[in-house]
Amino acid sequence: MEEKQYVIQYEDVDLSFDKMILTGINLTIEKGEFVYLIGKTGSGKSSLLRSIYADIPIEAGAARVCGFDLNKMRRSQIPMLRRKLGIVFQDFQLLKDRSVFDNLAFVLRATGMKDKQAMKERILQALDDVGLLQKAEEQACDLSEGEMQRVSIARAIVNNPELILADEPTGNLDPITSEEIVELLMQINKKHGTTVLMATHDYIVIDKFRSKVIACEDGKIVS
Repeated sequence: MEEKQYVIQYEDVDLSFDKMILTGINLTIEKGEFVYLIGKTGSGKSSLLRSIYADIPIEAGAARVCGFDLNKMRRSQIPMLRRKLGIVFQDFQLLKDRSVFDNLAFVLRATGMKDKQAMKERILQALDDVGLLQKAEEQACDLSEGEMQRVSIARAIVNNPELILADEPTGNLDPITSEEIVELLMQINKKHGTTVLMATHDYIVIDKFRSKVIACEDGKIVS
């Protein structure tokens, strides 16, 4: 029997940011899973995601993400962890004055890639995956909100991450576009085997695109 590969393992983890947010977190997410993280506003969803990319420290317990021990991680190792992650934000966080191509190139240059041909191939593949190959030279500011979120997803996958963290990726989108974005994340999950953890309170897409659900409730994580 094949041994399970875990991308996230939290055991009795406490998180605090100014005050205690989540306590006694026990969470395992296997390689290749698509998982929804639900909960009311202020329940700790975003804080959990921030702890995964080492933006909030682990106060107690044991935590591993993509092979990194968060308890023992040095500050100098954080960029190495983040290279294994792709992050999709609700507000896109694109460089609006740059082209779509340049938004993705910025990410690759930040990770140390210098081979221009390899960079171009990686960028065009990511844009093809999100259906925006024809928009490569357009300015990010000229795109619709749905297209901006597709660029945000392309930026998240351009470095071939093990794990995508999507924080309310449909929060600023209309219902039809929201469904398209979740369907796209699911396609990427299936095509590349990339693990996806998506924080959301959009129960319509959760009901339409069924998958594993975990919840932030009363300072705890409930499966």
